[in-house]
This record gives sequence, structure tokens and C-alpha cells, in this order.
Amino acid sequence: MALLLTQVYLFIPPYVWFKVSAAATSSLVSDRSLKLRTFLLLKTTNLSSFEKRAPSAMAFSIGVLQRLPTRVATAGRIVCAVPQGGKVPVAPSELEHAMRPPTNLYTVDSPHTATVLSVKKISGSNAPAETYHIVLVHDGSFPHWEGQVFGVMPAPENPFEPGDTEMLRYFSGASSRYGDYFNGRTVSLCVRLVPGTTSEILCNSKPGDKIQLTGPTREAMILGDNNTNATHIFVATGTGIAPFRAHLGRFFKENIPTFTFAGHAWLFHGVSNEDSKLYNHEFIQYRKEYPENFRYDIALSREQKNSSGGKMYVQDLFRRHATEVLVMLLKGAYIYLAGRKDMVTPIEDALRDAATEIDKDWDGILATLKKNNQWRVEVY
Repeated sequence: MALLLTQVYLFIPPYVWFKVSAAATSSLVSDRSLKLRTFLLLKTTNLSSFEKRAPSAMAFSIGVLQRLPTRVATAGRIVCAVPQGGKVPVAPSELEHAMRPPTNLYTVDSPHTATVLSVKKISGSNAPAETYHIVLVHDGSFPHWEGQVFGVMPAPENPFEPGDTEMLRYFSGASSRYGDYFNGRTVSLCVRLVPGTTSEILCNSKPGDKIQLTGPTREAMILGDNNTNATHIFVATGTGIAPFRAHLGRFFKENIPTFTFAGHAWLFHGVSNEDSKLYNHEFIQYRKEYPENFRYDIALSREQKNSSGGKMYVQDLFRRHATEVLVMLLKGAYIYLAGRKDMVTPIEDALRDAATEIDKDWDGILATLKKNNQWRVEVY
């Protein structure tokens, strides 16, 4: 059953190849011992044959590889899984079957123990706060929908006993139900490091560490309408971007046979400066590939000025487009606000002014939006 590995390739986002050397029996090769962060590319021309010869040792790594959307290319005897541009196939298809979002599958008394796969700082050196993208492996045992929230608490030394409930904090998922590797086995978090909180534990965690999850829970940031022709307006500050990254990935990155987005999405994001932009390259790519379906506007409060000469916050940027947004809402669009609560009132005021300009009653409009689930807010 022994199998000698002479070349192992690690694929680490954003699409950079790393090669390491290894020589071991199949019983010694595992995703943890090699510090795997994504998947393996092995010196063999028959991947399924290899999995049969080493079924247990490589179960996680090969499982991830098989479920990734890839094109197999050969260079000599090296089999490579190459990510393609455009939309990516996802699995398992069963994740589309549920009519309602999974809710409170895990509690503080019976949490799910996930494993840290990767921790990457995604804010620049001049950002006023550090922000990290953290990928957790749940191996398919933690189904969720885009927009849901997870309770997170540090696992004790024994990962199968409840952790410290006093440290429980909630974070929105930053990846779709299929995860960043499109296989339904991971979930990602976008976390701003705040010293002395669970966020610090998350941001300082290492691959292989155990983290306990509760939930998933809440529905405010779930799509108000699964109609593929609907219009969705997303407004976020800072890490409030997390649920919108999940939705936009579903709209524009994932090839889902039963869901092909043909509507319109408009993202407003407010951050401090250029180095504070989060997932900016993804959103720019979506805008490039789907210019008729996606708009993206960002406010940099420490680098831009509003019309009064003050700092440009996301609500100031939103005000510039309030009339256009109001017209969309009156035609059935959905609006989602996530992040700091101090943006909500200025956004309402901007829409109130826009309504007054066209002789409409904003209070009546807002009541109707809430009744129809078109006004969706989750702020802190």
C-alpha cells in the first residue's frame, strides 16, 4: 500500500503554485502533516487509481481535488488541476434542494468543530485596522446559505467538548454555500482584528487549529427573492461586505445549473482608505465580466471628500445615487444594509429627500418595503 511521492504541488489563492518535496508511505501523507492549504497535485496519471491505493491517508486532499472545478492538464506525468476563468462548476447539487435555510443546527451546548484551513491578511499595511480572510473546513457537516451568520468560539484543548461560551461572537459568512473551493466543505469568514476578543483568536489561528461553530442563524442578509431577474442593492461598511461577497460569488462566479443570475446587483462599500479595500479585485473582475449586471462603487473616507468637504462615507456616496436607487426600489428591488448602524439614518434621509423630489411619501414607501421584505438591515 506504500506509495512514494516525489513531487507535491500546493495551490494557494490567488492562483500561485508552490512545489515541495516529499517521500513517505501513504499512511504518513495527510493534509495536516503537509500543512495543506488547498489541494494536492500528484505525480501520477491516474488520480482515481491513486485514491483507491491510498483511500484513508489522502481522503481529505483528494476529496477537495475531486470536487474542485478544474481542467486536467498534463505536463509530462504531472497531473495539474487548473482553475478556469469565468464561472466555475460547484458541488454537491443537493445544496440547492432545501426550500428553507438551515437554521441553528449547532448550539453552544452542541457546537460543530471546524478546522482552520488558512488565515490570510487581506488589508494593506496602511489600513487603520487589520482584516483577515479565514477559511474553515467543516467537511460538509455545516450547510448554510449566503447571508447567514455563525457563532464562533475558541475550542478547548479537547476539541469535542464545548468551548468558552463567554467568548461566543457572531460573524457573517464570506463565502457561498459551496465555499471558496466550490465543494461544499468549507466556509470563509472576513474578520477585523479587535484585541481581546474572539476575532483576535481567529486572526492569530494557524492551519490545523480547531474552532467551534454554532448556527447557522439569522436571515436578514439572505436574498429577499431568489428570482434570478431580481435587482439587489448591497450597502456595506468594512467587514459588513462578507455576506455580499457570498452573494456576488453565487451570482457571478459559480456555475449553478438551477440558478443563473440575470438580474442586477449594485454594491456600495465604505472603507477608510485604499489599503482597506476588501475583495476589491474580485468585484472589479465581476464588473469587467458582467457590466450589464453589476455596478460597484466604493467610498474611501480618509482619502475622498463629500459634497460638504467632509469625509466621504458610504452614506455620502449613496446619496449621490439615491434617486436612482429609489426608482429601483419602487420597481421591486431589494436593498441590504450591513455594517455600522450609523449609516442607516443618513441613507434613509437620502431616500426621503429623493422621494420628496418626486412627490412621494417616504414613510409610506419604507413601510411597504419592510412589508415586502425589500428593506433588509443587519448592523451593529
